[in-house]
Amino acid sequence: MSSPLVCFDLDGTLVDSGPGIRASIRHAAAAVGVPEPDAEQLRALIGPPFPRAFRDVLGVDAATADAMMTAYRECYGGGAMFDVEVYPGVPDLLAELVARGDTLAVTTSKPAEYADVIVAHLGLDKYLAGGVSGAGEGVEGKAAVVGLAIAAHTGPVVGLVGDRSHDVEGARAHGLPCIGVTWGFGGRAELTAAGAAAVVTDPAEIPAALDELRR
Repeated sequence: MSSPLVCFDLDGTLVDSGPGIRASIRHAAAAVGVPEPDAEQLRALIGPPFPRAFRDVLGVDAATADAMMTAYRECYGGGAMFDVEVYPGVPDLLAELVARGDTLAVTTSKPAEYADVIVAHLGLDKYLAGGVSGAGEGVEGKAAVVGLAIAAHTGPVVGLVGDRSHDVEGARAHGLPCIGVTWGFGGRAELTAAGAAAVVTDPAEIPAALDELRR
């Protein structure tokens, strides 16, 4: 039997991508004449898929959201994506899970073309035998990218690890549990309200939380 699959969100779970994303959102807002988002709006915008998140959080119309998406990609793809750091303890966590026989995959609402470059830039790709599933043509949202990872795997799937409510919801769409992490952009209250199976405060707690899911 193939090894168990564990899916990980990227932004706010494996990496702190906040500086580059916030800078790109500010650039996008300025480019279309939208007022600069405040701190709470910026937090809410990190994680959910664009351009829908621009509509939901900022209240702009579809055409404005699409224009913001174009400007966002100019900034983010132009170099802001590299303003990112791996959270402390994450490499040790991934190495431990691989050593004990799990297959790891990234499932992110970020476009796959960016996610692939980022995980390689940070040296995380060596842990991801399950690959990187991200948004693309006809693929949008957490449930869709989780579905891609599941379809590419022939063995059992343990669940998803993420930092936002949409991670919990995306996992649930496939009948999977989600372990929430508090060091990202969501927080315990958001994750608990969404129905996370467990909420952890340190990467070192994840192996034991995954063991509970297996039981």
